[in-house]
Amino acid sequence: MKKKVITIEQLARMVKKGFDETATKAEVKKGFDEVYKKLDRIENLILVDHKRRIEKLETEVQELKKLFAIP
Repeated sequence: MKKKVITIEQLARMVKKGFDETATKAEVKKGFDEVYKKLDRIENLILVDHKRRIEKLETEVQELKKLFAIP
């Protein structure tokens, strides 16, 4: 197998191309910001649902207390 000779300039171009194709810090941050927004929405949906369920349970407990004449 014949060895390919690479010049310093060719190597520099290859390295530059690799860096150019790598995601920038700003792009990565933007991606994480989108993930954080989605997680916040999910968290809020869960909290709203839990609040609704807790309020329903409180109402049911009050009704049971009235039914059994518990102060």
